[in-house]
Amino acid sequence: MPTAPRPRPARNADSDPALPPAMEGALQEFGRHLAAERGCSPHTRRAYVGDVRSLLVHAVRSGASEPDHLSLPLLRSWLAGMAAAGQARGSIARRAATARTFTAWLVRSGRARQNPGVRLRSPRAGRPLPGVLRAEHARELLRHAGEAAGTGEPLALRDAAMLELLYGCGIRVEELCTLDLGDVDRERRTVRVMGKGSRERVVPFGVPAARALEEWLSGGRPALVGEKSPPALFLGRRGGRVNQRQVREVVHELLAGVEGAPQLGPHGLRHSAATHLLDGGADLRSVQELLGHATLATTQIYTHVSVERLRASYRQAHPRA
Repeated sequence: MPTAPRPRPARNADSDPALPPAMEGALQEFGRHLAAERGCSPHTRRAYVGDVRSLLVHAVRSGASEPDHLSLPLLRSWLAGMAAAGQARGSIARRAATARTFTAWLVRSGRARQNPGVRLRSPRAGRPLPGVLRAEHARELLRHAGEAAGTGEPLALRDAAMLELLYGCGIRVEELCTLDLGDVDRERRTVRVMGKGSRERVVPFGVPAARALEEWLSGGRPALVGEKSPPALFLGRRGGRVNQRQVREVVHELLAGVEGAPQLGPHGLRHSAATHLLDGGADLRSVQELLGHATLATTQIYTHVSVERLRASYRQAHPRA
């Protein structure tokens, strides 16, 4: 295995060498493959393409000029450099998986004769338990949002409805931002969500969310909508579709007013919804369908969260703990 490169100070991306035409072409075509054939979201595509570009830049610095020049020692030295720079095991494991996906695609597309990624191993990524709110913290958060919405201010009405859907449905923030008016069935209290891999699912929501949505749609959205506004369910201050950054700011701002609550983002509300469902007796398969997980193994992490919460309560309260 080649000697891992010494850690270098962070560079500006402009200092990276230009990729040879064959490599740049393969990178761009790989990005199109991820979109057209694998249905990856823009965020996922950016992550994959960024990792592959890092690999190809490392390859060019090592003397390679064609995609077919990638080798197992070169892949290993790329990962070793990241390890020497102190990157987390989870990040290295993710990039190794990206490299395996890319080298397999190179062979399938006829750009390489052999697949060096088949023999590439990576460190096992630890899977930390996600941060979640306690049920009382979630109630307090939604109470704060509801009180603010009581003023009738359009953005406050929107924020309360967004939080009710994030927690009540357990949807992802990107799923929330892409919702259109036609995706909501107000009579049946369901919302049609387009999840990862373009997988569509229908998720129910409860009475509090329905009430918050009605108030937003009748009293908040009409005040923000303009001639050029999209049919988005949630709008920003200027009438455009709300974006993920705006939703994160709303969650952080309102959660800061909940005493004792951890600082979590919108995904923390999704984690909390799943954990509270399992705590309340929901079966794992139903929670999987609600969250839109492709495999049950992904959902099982929340059973560990529930067990850890039980252990913490036991240690705190039981005299023989």
